[in-house]
Amino acid sequence: MAVKIRLARMGSKKKPFYRIVAADSESPRDGKFLDILGYYDPMKEPATVNMHEEKVTYWLEKGARFTESAGVLLKKHGLLNAKPVAN
Repeated sequence: MAVKIRLARMGSKKKPFYRIVAADSESPRDGKFLDILGYYDPMKEPATVNMHEEKVTYWLEKGARFTESAGVLLKKHGLLNAKPVAN
């Protein structure tokens, strides 16, 4: 099972809110996930990002990869030194 750190869309129409989750790479975007790592709210000014650093570090040490959009948020939060990994 390959684990990816990615965004899961929440919220209502025209008011997106995202959870940053660790999920099996084959599960759907808003489907089953393994762990909630934080959240991202782009609708606030400035955009709000909150992450559980211990959980993110745990999953990265376990070999989890991340999507491009999640990688940008991880890098801005100071949890990454590498470039995002492609599919």
